[in-house]
Amino acid sequence: MNSLNLLLWGVFPYIVLTIFIGGFIYRYQKDQFGWTTKSSEIFEKRRLRIGSLMFHWGLFFVLGGHFAGLIVPVSFYNAFGISEHFYHRIALIFGLPAGIVAFIGILLLAHRRFSVKRIKATSSIGDWVALILVIIVIFTGLLATSMNVDSQGFDYRTTIAPWLRGLFVFRMQPELMAEVPIWFKIHIYTTFALYVSWPFTRLVHAFSFPLRYLSRNYVIYKRRVQRKAG
Repeated sequence: MNSLNLLLWGVFPYIVLTIFIGGFIYRYQKDQFGWTTKSSEIFEKRRLRIGSLMFHWGLFFVLGGHFAGLIVPVSFYNAFGISEHFYHRIALIFGLPAGIVAFIGILLLAHRRFSVKRIKATSSIGDWVALILVIIVIFTGLLATSMNVDSQGFDYRTTIAPWLRGLFVFRMQPELMAEVPIWFKIHIYTTFALYVSWPFTRLVHAFSFPLRYLSRNYVIYKRRVQRKAG
């Protein structure tokens, strides 16, 4: 087995996973007050609403497509008579438009952050790093997909998918990545860069859910009664 291939697709993913998980633990222990989206809605609402809706809904369907292609085994589709050609066509019909919508949404958010002076002035380095990496990840994903529009194109469900699933059960199979097209490899490594930076940026809000709000007591507001003098 090629040692470089083993390092890139066998060892390095676990380094990324360690930083990803360890970073969240460290951030939660040291910076709970910074665990927030740092909303800038007060400065500008219209472009935020449009860009955020496009980005999040597009990303929702993109992630659904990734789950269907990378986590669900090929045997599942074969059991229902779904051919590779049919799966590939459905993935393109739904996945490519969703990726484009998410990409347009994040570009709108980037333009908003750069063009609104008050938002730009309050943006941290982490904000810019997260924004740029998300743009690159979506762009490389669209690029890899567009390079694979041929109905007889590369089937990542028999290479990337089992490689990825194997990592979660500590069964390294770096040899599966040897013949993967370069566009997919670039997309995977830009995603790795995003995972490494994730715990240290505002992106941590993606893993937040206000569970305490479900059980806490209501806050009761009372109107102050003005007493008449005399």
